[in-house]
Amino acid sequence: MPEAVVFDLGNVLIDWQPALAIAAGVGAVEAQRFLDAEDFDFLAWNHLQDSGRPWADGVAEVRRTHPHWAEHAAAYLDHFPASLGEVPGTAEIVRELHQAGVRLLGLTNWSDELYYPYAAGRFEVLTLLDHVVVSGEVKVAKPDPRAFEIVADRAGLPLDQLVFIDDNRANIDAAAALGMDAILFTGATQLREQLRARGYRLSAGPARSA
Repeated sequence: MPEAVVFDLGNVLIDWQPALAIAAGVGAVEAQRFLDAEDFDFLAWNHLQDSGRPWADGVAEVRRTHPHWAEHAAAYLDHFPASLGEVPGTAEIVRELHQAGVRLLGLTNWSDELYYPYAAGRFEVLTLLDHVVVSGEVKVAKPDPRAFEIVADRAGLPLDQLVFIDDNRANIDAAAALGMDAILFTGATQLREQLRARGYRLSAGPARSA
């Protein structure tokens, strides 16, 4: 059984729905147009801020290169807290692992400008993690191998002694290539079963209805 479990945060522990933040500023229809735009890749743009680029620079770039999307980009930043919620069931898994004495860490692609003000103090489950590696703070984001090496260093453990959980296939593949025990997150019920199969002390979870 690996000695520590490393959780991705977005859409594993914390539900992230950028459309809700954008819609708070420009409306739901415009938010979806922005996210579906053929001339602008929201996720790639957001990844640059997750990798350490200041948000002021990111929004300024949109104003310069895609002025018709500038209001939408600014709306996401201005209303960012509206994008966050809890993923059902995973906080309970973290609590049970913590009570069992399992070492727990986080490895997240997240701008430090947005993580610390809006997530770190809002979600109680994060206080149960020994350490959270925030990509915007360390200036490297998954699936870059250096991100996984940093979390192993913070844990003081080799990569093959870490279970890594993420909802992104590219990140899972990168972790597995480094020797980590990588689990693709598809839901709390499946995760509970996968961790129990690895020997972690978890309850069977709530009884399923017939």
